[in-house]
Amino acid sequence: MSDLKEPTEVFADPPVLPGRWTVCAMLFVATSINYMDRQVIGILKPVLEQTTVHLQPLIPGWPTSEMSIGITDAQFGYVIACFQAAYMFGVVFAGRMVDKLGCRRGYPLVTGLWSLAAMGHALVNSVFGFGVARFFLGVGESGNFPAAIKATAEWFPPKERSLATGIFNSGACMGAILAPAIVPWVALHFGWRAAFLTTGVFSASWIVWWSLTYRTPAESMDWTRGKVIVPPPGPQPGWWKLLGYRQAWAFMMGKFLTDPVWWFLLFWLPDFFSKRFNLNLSHLGLPLVIIYCVSTVGSVFGGWLPRGYERLGMDLKPARLASMLTCAVLVLPIFFVGGLTSEWVAVALLSLAAAAHQGWSANLFTTVPDMFPHKYVGTVVSFGTLAGAAGGVIFSMIAGNILQITHSFVPLFVYSASAYLLGLLMLRTLAPGLKRAMPQG
Repeated sequence: MSDLKEPTEVFADPPVLPGRWTVCAMLFVATSINYMDRQVIGILKPVLEQTTVHLQPLIPGWPTSEMSIGITDAQFGYVIACFQAAYMFGVVFAGRMVDKLGCRRGYPLVTGLWSLAAMGHALVNSVFGFGVARFFLGVGESGNFPAAIKATAEWFPPKERSLATGIFNSGACMGAILAPAIVPWVALHFGWRAAFLTTGVFSASWIVWWSLTYRTPAESMDWTRGKVIVPPPGPQPGWWKLLGYRQAWAFMMGKFLTDPVWWFLLFWLPDFFSKRFNLNLSHLGLPLVIIYCVSTVGSVFGGWLPRGYERLGMDLKPARLASMLTCAVLVLPIFFVGGLTSEWVAVALLSLAAAAHQGWSANLFTTVPDMFPHKYVGTVVSFGTLAGAAGGVIFSMIAGNILQITHSFVPLFVYSASAYLLGLLMLRTLAPGLKRAMPQG
């Protein structure tokens, strides 16, 4: 019998890198701006469905009405699909660009592109124009998560990555909170076009902050953050050969199945509350703010949860999987939301589901640096983000047609409830134990 053992890995406690939480704060702000820009159109859907919008001017002489475009449910679904299709294709190039240029130069480029596209919505006059604007928004926004996960892998040790990811990923919730708090007020008083221009100043300020502040640590992450005991690697493969690893497909399937649920919660909830509970634009803000506030807590708590399971005696990777199972179970009650008659019961169940999604997402993203060397993190995250966007494209087109034909959200909530357990099953089947992939020639 041979005494040779399979390669194993041990995550060592690394030296503390000063400034890593400042990096996390910058990632949080960027993600907040990202989600503010993408959510504006969902909040404005009840306005865009009309042909003429009545304003409440704050300034004497300001117009009291504004022309809209009369968008239908099916058309809205196709417009959202334009964003997700661009996101899907753009993310492959964005991840490669960030891996090539590094986070310091690559991140501001994608931020500037998506910010210009977001403000460009104010110039359009048709459904087709919205489709074009959303397409370019998707191209720019596709670079946010590959860059953010890569920066996290550079600055944080394995045991802190899920917490750091949970914190910056909660920026998605913060953006989703700020958008319904700001956009309805701007749209009611200054028109829907002005609402698309509100975040430009935030983006410009962030780009300056990042460019002046961010630096890449001098040491190599894979060997200073955690010791990996493996045979010496051969020549490294081209990026496309990463698709030959089951670990890449495990991450991609997790994103494909569950990202559409978050897109649904971002883009369709204003319409759900408007149609199910007859809430107008001035009353949509509070339910949405509550849901996304709770989801912020879920993102941070979900990122911390593996550390809690570790304290119960689990190793890091089993703790990661246990955390994902916890989040998947907490989404299940959303199954009943489509048939509820109580607005606030719906808010409660949607808040729980949104929080659980964010906890799930923080841990799912962290599986990439768990399974792949640092130099491939941006590319693998891009593959997963592409898969998530593909799922979103399919879901958006189906959702728009389901709503136009049946006028019911029930089928959409049924899928949302089951997606996470199915995603976890695929992850554990394709990458049992989150075993590390060491690409070799």
